[in-house]
Amino acid sequence: MGFKDSSTTKSESFLFKYVLSSSAATVAESATYPLDITKTRLQIQGEAALNKLSNSSVHNVKAKGMLHTAVGIVQEEGLFKLWQGVTPAIYRHLVYSGCRMTFYEVFREKLLRTKSDGAPPLWKSITCGSASGALGQFLASPTDLVKVQMQMEGRRRLEGHPPRVQSTWHAFRKIVAESGVRGLWKGWVPNVQRAALVNMGDLTAYENCKHFILRNSSLKDNWLTHMLSSSCSGLVAATLGTPADVVKTRIMNQPTDKNGRGLFYKSSIDCLMRTVQEEGFMALYKGFVPIWTRMAPWSITFWVTYEELRRMSGVSSF
Repeated sequence: MGFKDSSTTKSESFLFKYVLSSSAATVAESATYPLDITKTRLQIQGEAALNKLSNSSVHNVKAKGMLHTAVGIVQEEGLFKLWQGVTPAIYRHLVYSGCRMTFYEVFREKLLRTKSDGAPPLWKSITCGSASGALGQFLASPTDLVKVQMQMEGRRRLEGHPPRVQSTWHAFRKIVAESGVRGLWKGWVPNVQRAALVNMGDLTAYENCKHFILRNSSLKDNWLTHMLSSSCSGLVAATLGTPADVVKTRIMNQPTDKNGRGLFYKSSIDCLMRTVQEEGFMALYKGFVPIWTRMAPWSITFWVTYEELRRMSGVSSF
């Protein structure tokens, strides 16, 4: 896989694919971001650890659904607050999406020697998808931390808390000043776990669904096939990744002591167990509807855009 021009080196080909995947992810992220902030608010809603820490009744609010939460953000904070935190989210995908797609193709072509005449074995797709997602997310974890904190600012201010961050770069500086550079990777373990699961579903399902459609139907390798494949991959990714996403959000949003240790949870496993014990198993799927609702159009937008950019640039289909 590479440019049609044989004079182009493979290293340049992979670099160009990185740029293409980052560009496609930026388009998809901007278009679907309001669903992401809605999902984050839902995941924090009713958090038992937060209620125990504070005696304020403001936390004991009636549970809201996806639409009620989104409308509430607009009514209480303003329409553009649906895009609060979009800047670090875009920074995240410039790193994360570019790395995960490039790593996946490197692993698939260099390490596992996948044949070019069909889909790779399922276990190879799972291995490549999980590893590439985990590595890409580890590198992008600081931007995810800032995004989560900025997404919660509007709610914190309505609850009477002082502002925590003022802008993207203020958030980065504040985290480093309080916890050092290592503080930028707060919550990286559940973040990486989530990314491994999401990419296991997204990349594996997309590639295998696409090859299944091409082998068993009259459809060609075009935008319709890409749309159908990405719809399937979005559902699989949301189902696998939501529990880890809930854990990630709660760990990243929890306050810390002067040593940078979380006041609610000791680790991602502790957060997982306490969430289930105190709120029930289905609490791990808080935000599933907006995650799925967002991931479906995100996946469609990303994959269709990415495949078209590859086609227009002379790069073979994914």
